Formats: sequence, C-alpha cells, structure tokens
Amino acid sequence: MKTSRIRRPPPLALNGSVIFEGDALTVLQRLPDRSVQCLITSPPYWGLRDYKNTEQIGLEPTLPQFINRLLTVFREARRVLKDDGVLWINIGDGFTSGNRTWRAPDKKNPARAMSMRPETPEGLKPKDLMGIPWRLAFALQDDGWYLRADVIWNKPNGMPESVRDRPTRTHEYLFMFSKEEQYFYNRDSVREGNGRNLRSVWNVNTLPFAGAHFATFPPKLIEPCIRSSSRPGDFVLDPFFGSGTVGLVAQEHGRSYVGIELHPAYVALAAERLCHSDGSIIRVAA
Repeated sequence: MKTSRIRRPPPLALNGSVIFEGDALTVLQRLPDRSVQCLITSPPYWGLRDYKNTEQIGLEPTLPQFINRLLTVFREARRVLKDDGVLWINIGDGFTSGNRTWRAPDKKNPARAMSMRPETPEGLKPKDLMGIPWRLAFALQDDGWYLRADVIWNKPNGMPESVRDRPTRTHEYLFMFSKEEQYFYNRDSVREGNGRNLRSVWNVNTLPFAGAHFATFPPKLIEPCIRSSSRPGDFVLDPFFGSGTVGLVAQEHGRSYVGIELHPAYVALAAERLCHSDGSIIRVAA
C-alpha cells in the first residue's frame, strides 16, 4: 500500500498590515499563536444576504448550525489572540421568516432580495425576534470567552420600518469579550467629555460609503474599541474584513491591521480604500 504524508502549510507571517483573501477559518488556522492584540469584527448575519459564494457564512439551514460555525471561527481566533487581548463583535438580530423561502427587493436596497431563506428555527414562531446576538454571546461564553460588556449601538438616523405592531428597531449589539480574566483595557483613552468612564450606550450614526457592500461599519463605532483595547504598533484583526473599516481606523490610530475577506470584490475595495499595494494582499486557498 502506498502512503503519503500531508504536510501542514507553513504559518503566515505578520510583518505589517496585510489583507488575506480567503476563508476566515482557513486563514486563521495559519496565523501564529498569540500574534494579535485585538479582534474587531461583524460576521455575516444569519439569513440576511446571499453573497453568492459556496463558502459563505450566513445561509446555514438552521440557526444552531450558523452559531456553531461562528464558534469554530472564534475558537481559532482565540488561539491567535494574545493572552491579554480583547474581542469585539457586532452582530445583528432578525425576525423569523414565517417559513417564506424568499424575500422581495425594495427600491432603496436591491441587495435585500433573496431567492432562498432559512426556515423558521425550531422552537420559534412566526414573527418571533430570534435573539441571535445573545445566542451567540452565550455560546461564546460557554466556549471559554469572558463576556465583559454588552454595548448598545444606538442609531440616531436608523432606517424606518413599515411595521405597525412593534417599535422600530434602531439598535444593534456590540459585545466585548476577553480571552483571560485579566486583560489590557485603557479606560483613560475612551473617557467621555466630562471625564466619566465610557458608558455602554453609544450613539453612532450609520454612514453610507460609495461602492462599499451594504454592511459597512461606521468608523466612530470602531474607534473606542481600537483605542481602549490596543496600543500603537499592535496588530488589530478583523476576520470578516468587508470594505476595510477596521483597517482604516487601525491605520489612523497607528496600529497595524490584519484583514481576512472571502470575496475578491470586497478585497479590492478595501485595498483601494486603504491605499494598499498588490504586494500586501495574500490569497490563501482552502
């Protein structure tokens, strides 16, 4: 019988700001242990968008499968994070589809249209708010992360909703996790104007970015995370890089960034936005 040895690909060195084009888990598995100080990210929301990629996250048939897939990604991210590092996650919620398997477009947001949608999760009813942010937060907590804060991202310019039987939702959650019980947190860098400790409700307007995909982070949401959880010269990682807002804010505050993005169009957009050279983009095959 002929046997062969499969060699593990060599680790990917971090020698400065870089964008990796590839699957988040695949790239994370090749990053060095304890190599980044801070993770800031917003994973794809479940059942919200079809990115037309077979490796995409967000269209798993069931909600537990979606949560478990994210757990696998953040478990690997935990290895990459320094022992005194911090993870910030923004994740949106949603309502059950009532078992509708499609969603119509609207004039303001054609990308809203989907030809496929997951079924209503087991145990939930039509019109139920699914509680996805807290389901993920508790799953990460059970997996070993320290859940340190739930920040309410209040959107003063939030989009109106055509609903008559509930309040319009104009907020999302931003969770703060640490890898260990003791970790780096510079509270003085994010004190409020009156000298108070930073509060847990952040009023930040959404901001459109021409050419960006539809889930662009507002820089003002990222700035407190960067300032409080990293030092100048540290590496800041976003495993779902999108249009590169985390990299942009990290760059402006003297940090190096590591972006991982599956979709080539978003990689190109982020590179242009960050004034990247082609040599700073590394394509990692699955």
